[in-house]
Order: sequence, then structure tokens, then C-alpha cells
Amino acid sequence: MAMKSLFLSVFIALLFSCNNKSNAPDVSNISVDIKLERFEKSFFVIDTNNVSPGLIKVRSEFPDFYVDFMQNILGVSGTDNDSTTVAVTKKFLSSYSFFAVDLEKKFNNTTALEKDIKQGFQHVKYYFPEYKIPKLVTYIGTLDAPGVAMTRNHIAIGLQQFAGKDFQGYQTTEVVQMFPSYITRRFDAKYIPANCMKAVVDDLFPDKSTGRPLIEQMIEKGKQWWLLDKLMPSTPDSLKTGYTEKQLKWCKENEGLIWNYFVTNQNLEAIEPDVIQNYIGEGPTTQGMPDASPGNIGQWVGWQIVKKFADTNPSLQPAEIMKLVARKILTESKYKPK
Repeated sequence: MAMKSLFLSVFIALLFSCNNKSNAPDVSNISVDIKLERFEKSFFVIDTNNVSPGLIKVRSEFPDFYVDFMQNILGVSGTDNDSTTVAVTKKFLSSYSFFAVDLEKKFNNTTALEKDIKQGFQHVKYYFPEYKIPKLVTYIGTLDAPGVAMTRNHIAIGLQQFAGKDFQGYQTTEVVQMFPSYITRRFDAKYIPANCMKAVVDDLFPDKSTGRPLIEQMIEKGKQWWLLDKLMPSTPDSLKTGYTEKQLKWCKENEGLIWNYFVTNQNLEAIEPDVIQNYIGEGPTTQGMPDASPGNIGQWVGWQIVKKFADTNPSLQPAEIMKLVARKILTESKYKPK
């Protein structure tokens, strides 16, 4: 009986270690205060028959984000007595009230969400201790409003894009035309923490590769996923990349063939926008590759190149790797998958 218990304990320990990256630092003692400010809770109690006083109250509660929301989401000045602001606000409240009701049920308890985001920020502080952690605010915006965006002082989380892929509101003709199924399958709360950390990565190291050859853009975007991996070592790759588990498996099993495709088709130095878009843009698959391939395959390849480089240069800190030029990473990685 004792031998069985010992075997079970060892098996569980091995299983746990396989699901956690061995080089992940212990961040449990790093203090980070995370709290979601709930803008939508205050906004959607505004009386549509008496909008101006309601706007004044919301602005007093959220002085910074109120301006961002009114100007960038609703497209109005936000001045409480402005006739256009009042009219647009009234129409928006009437049109999206059902979203507010349903999303309140889904996000009534955000403890687990805050815990996952906090862990990400603990890793941010571990690697970048001087980084100022932004405040977090949730809101409900128009359907085409960002799911996650960095504002002046906040990471703003648009709950309208995280109701769950089977949410009835996503089945309307308008939404289906706006967002294909390979996009809406990611409209789930489990993607929020990774999207928040993506915003942080972009804030720390903005991607400035636009206009550069494809291979440089692949590596620059690969660096972003590499750093995201450092900030979220226990988060499934499917949530960080947006790929399905099946697509990730296909990429790993065909890594050598994927790289050979880029090399033999001489696409690596391409600068044409349509070529770039095919390999590092959103899509259900990558044109020219099997249907099993994901869209944005270029970023995945760039990620593998950066990982290869980082593995052979363990003394380099994340900040140092993120600042290296793409060509240096490509050359010194000696990336030649089989």
C-alpha cells in the first residue's frame, strides 16, 4: 500500500512538472495590487430619460476613463449638456442594455480573472521592476470596440468581446458579417489575461517593424510572443497565440516543412503588403499551406526562432533580447528545424 502511494505521489509530481515550465521564476512574494474598476456598472444605470445627471455622476467616478470611453468608443465630446453626447449616449444605452444584463451575470464574480492577471503582472515586475502597473477597468462598448486596449492610465477590457463564443448576441447577421467564426471562438473570458499581457508587452516594446521585410516582421512579432511566454509561463499556448490545440500540434509536427516552405518560396525578404498580410495577418488558415495551418503562421515561426536564440544565450535578460535587431537573432539562432 505504501509503495502504491509513493508511486502515485511521484507520478503526480512528474505530471505537474510537465505542465509548468522549469525555468519559470517564483513570483509569489512579489506584491501587486490588482482590482478591476467596473465602468459599465455605473454607466448602464444612467436613466435614459435623464442622461445629463447620469453622465456627470459617471465622470466623477471615472474622471480619466470617462473621457477615453466617450471620445474613443462613442465618438462624442462627453460634455454632459452637449446635445449630440446626450443623444448618442441614450441610443447606445438602449441598444446595448441586453449586453449589460447578460454580461453582468457572466462577470458577476471576477476573482479568478483578477488572480490570473495579477500573476501576469507579478512576472512583469520580476523582469521589469521599474514598470508602472496600469489600472484595470472593464467596460461595455460597441461590438467593434477593442477587446483589450491600453489607454492613458488603464488597461481597458471591453467585455462585449468576451461573452463566450456561443453567446446569442454573437449569432446575429451583423456580428457574423463583422467577425468570422475563427475570431468569435476567441470571444471568451479565458482569453482576457493573455490579451492584457499582450497590451503590456506592446507598451514595453512597441512593434516598429511595419514596412520591413517579412522575416524581420516575423521575428519582431515572434519576440512579442516570446516575452508573453515569459510573463505567462503556465498559461496554455492556445490562449496566448489564439491557435487551436490542433493547429499548435500541426505547427510543431511540421516545423521543418513550414520553414522550408518560406525558404524555398523566397518569401522571407518580401515587402509587398499582401504577402505580409498572408503570413502575419489574421485568417482561418494560411494561403498556400494546408488547411490545417493557422493564420498568422509567420509570428509562430518568428517565435520559434527567438526561442532558439534565447535558449543558446541564457545569460541574456528579456529586455536585452527584446532590444536586439531581428537579423542578429536570425543569424545567431542558426534556426534549421527538421
